[in-house]
Amino acid sequence: MSALRKIRVLIVDDSAFIQKIASDALSADPAIEVVGIANDPYEARDRIRELSPDVLTLDLEMPRMDGLTFLRLLMEHRSMPVIVLSSLTQRGSDYALEALRLGAVDVLGKPSGAGSFGQLGPQLIAMVKAAAVARIRRGPPQAQVTARTKPTLPGPLRYDPRSCILLGASTGGTEALREVLTALPAGLPGIAIVQHIPAGFSKAYADRLNNLCAFPVREAVDDEPLEPGTALLAPGNFHLLLKWQHDHYRVRVTNGPQVWHQRPAVDLLFKSISDGSNAAHCVAGVLTGMGCDGAEGLLRLREKGATTFAQDEATCVVYGMPKVAWENGGAQRQISLDLMAAHLISRFLAPLSLSAPPFASTPVRHD
Repeated sequence: MSALRKIRVLIVDDSAFIQKIASDALSADPAIEVVGIANDPYEARDRIRELSPDVLTLDLEMPRMDGLTFLRLLMEHRSMPVIVLSSLTQRGSDYALEALRLGAVDVLGKPSGAGSFGQLGPQLIAMVKAAAVARIRRGPPQAQVTARTKPTLPGPLRYDPRSCILLGASTGGTEALREVLTALPAGLPGIAIVQHIPAGFSKAYADRLNNLCAFPVREAVDDEPLEPGTALLAPGNFHLLLKWQHDHYRVRVTNGPQVWHQRPAVDLLFKSISDGSNAAHCVAGVLTGMGCDGAEGLLRLREKGATTFAQDEATCVVYGMPKVAWENGGAQRQISLDLMAAHLISRFLAPLSLSAPPFASTPVRHD
């Protein structure tokens, strides 16, 4: 998109309150133009034809046709960047996650009152700018995964107790992480994840992953251990850090200042174990997302001996964070999304040996 051309946004929502505050917030940025408002999907269809917007903001609960049905049809017949504005109820969170599976670029929780949109405005602006450059999937949505998968291992696992897997993602990351995590077997080192996701949606996202993966996935709780065979997700609006204590990692969940305008921040997770010898036993990667979060921390981890990677451009929704991590030397290699799980597994496969116990899947103790 031309640097001189404004990003054209169509707001699709039946609430006059949301229409006004979203329009006011977006119009405050000189790079964005709100070109129209639609009260329901049928009106949105006509406005899309008439106005050719670059990005849609979409409510999911509207009259005449629900937002999910409209999104499904839109992605099948005229794919374009969509940001979902969803209520923070359990049902709203479930709908929002389904919208991300159907192809929405990002999700933002709706404000509940006239004075509550102040901090959400900058987030919505950032999401619109990321959506405007996003790579949108064309055609019908991917098939829904509904059952816990049981990926097979190519061999026995063997790793040091200090081993861990660190993953960071932003725009497009919810589906990218789902694809990677559901392809991983049980028994790997503990996995710590930072996904830029609004407060109110992270628990629902962790619960959905838990139902799909071959190992437990949950929202992290302060001071709990990061155990092998478990994945912990940073809660929305809280940083996630790791600290080595005696013979295991423990989690710190903190509401400290934003880093790169983000909380949680990928950089803080990576930097939390980048000092000392533990980093050499870790694998860390930066996935799709706008901005540069994670690049500095990944470089520090690599300098300490960690295995590092970034998602390749061809499979990113937004090739921002991985691009910076590659260009600054933080990532040792770029990996396509479909090969990422195999790359992680290979790092912890036991060497071929006649003396190795069959199907060993527990960490090797470090003396």
